[in-house]
Amino acid sequence: MTDLSARHDWTRDEIAALYTLPLDTLMAKALTVKQANWPDGKIQKSQLLSIKTGGCAEDCGYCSQSAHFDTGLDAGKLMPLDEVVTAARRAKENGADRFCMGAAWRSLKDRDLPKVAAMITAVKAEGLETCVTLGMLEEGQAEALKEAGLDYYNHNLDTSPEYYGTVVSTRTYDDRLETLGRARHAGIKLCCGGILGMGESREDRIGLIHELSKLTPHPESVPVNMLVPIEGTPLGTSAPISVIEMARAIAVCRIVFPQSWVRLSAGREGMTEEGQALCLLAGANSIFVGDRLLTTDNPDVDEDAALMQDMGLEAASHQDMERARGRATLIG
Repeated sequence: MTDLSARHDWTRDEIAALYTLPLDTLMAKALTVKQANWPDGKIQKSQLLSIKTGGCAEDCGYCSQSAHFDTGLDAGKLMPLDEVVTAARRAKENGADRFCMGAAWRSLKDRDLPKVAAMITAVKAEGLETCVTLGMLEEGQAEALKEAGLDYYNHNLDTSPEYYGTVVSTRTYDDRLETLGRARHAGIKLCCGGILGMGESREDRIGLIHELSKLTPHPESVPVNMLVPIEGTPLGTSAPISVIEMARAIAVCRIVFPQSWVRLSAGREGMTEEGQALCLLAGANSIFVGDRLLTTDNPDVDEDAALMQDMGLEAASHQDMERARGRATLIG
């Protein structure tokens, strides 16, 4: 019997056994878990805005915003508050329920904290859930963000601990875990996942999911990204992974994180409508909308509307999703 409730004792071998099931069997298990925990079957829409672009001191091998690589992207300053609010209002008009703000920083500086806090408060006042990704957090910063109204902090683990050093050298896996711990300690929900297609092995994808499963409680949002290769970055020539491999990872995430949003994130622009549908059927119940994801393209609003219509899916607000989950009958 498929365990439909959340577990925190997954072993790497158990996750590997799931990952390598025949695809139809794996997706059937994932669908059972999704229907039990999210019976309304609606899809949450989030929108992402780059509030400070380029010039990051990190050397993440996939990132166009790193100052270490020549990608043709100029470093910019922190956006003015009024422009952020205008973008948030537009996102809400287009059906987004969560508004995510990303800054290309190695870590949040205390001098920038008041400006970011004002953005969070203003976006929250528009009736949107708030999420930020600002790099590493220092002592006390997470509490200030929480006080401003922050709902989610995004800080991805990216890949397995074993492969991590191939991707980035300017901060450690433990650095990432420390920031996640600070956000969690402050009472902020976590948005934490990874990127597939960076040259890692399937065993690394399994290792990533296992590391995420050890976080207690699980991240409330688990984004699964397909690498968008950027010319000029070390990973810019990485061989693409298949959409079927993406669907496998999403299905395993749905089973391992039954009560989390599993988000089909970066990479949708390069997928066919059928490929995106496969990933949604595998268990994803959240997508990014809008035509940009920080510095990369994303399907436009009309394309997303067509996909949702073709699949007979409805967009859900955070409140809808919470009510649906509360009505679910969990079988332990």
